[in-house]
Amino acid sequence: MTTTQIPGYVVGTWDIDLSHSDISFSVRHMMVSKVRGRFANFSGEIVTGETFESSSVTAKIDATSIDTNSEQRDGHIKSADFFEVETHPEWTFVSTGIEADGADYKLHGDLTIKGVTKPVSLNLELGGFGPDAWGGTRCGFTATTTINRNDFGVDIAMPLDGGGMVVSEKIAITLEIQGVLRAA
Repeated sequence: MTTTQIPGYVVGTWDIDLSHSDISFSVRHMMVSKVRGRFANFSGEIVTGETFESSSVTAKIDATSIDTNSEQRDGHIKSADFFEVETHPEWTFVSTGIEADGADYKLHGDLTIKGVTKPVSLNLELGGFGPDAWGGTRCGFTATTTINRNDFGVDIAMPLDGGGMVVSEKIAITLEIQGVLRAA
């Protein structure tokens, strides 16, 4: 697939539409099930280049906006045991490249959590480009990755008596992103 084959492809700068986007995660809990959560506040900019592979993404996540459907758990996750949001309230992602991966893409970039920056690669599915109901233009993407929380200094050890951990080291992240083309 080349960018000339992407229907409706538009070169430009896009803002992430918070009301039509989602950043969520899941983590194995007590070795038996997964707990899911999301971030209510984030922002970002997508710049589509002359070719899709020359495009870029920057994003900021408000770590204080975490919501796992449990105020007590959210409070613990915000504490120094996990994300230490009083000191590190914002996470960032800055892309370093996009490459074709069959019918989809790999989005490479630097993710910063708790002041620790590590390279990550996301599986990127292009949803498409097209007009919206208000005279604007939209784009859509789904991206997924799995990170190890220890790599970012979220290294709380809570072992279970019978083996394993209360909270897994692996965190699955899913982004459903809709962008709005900025007016010229």
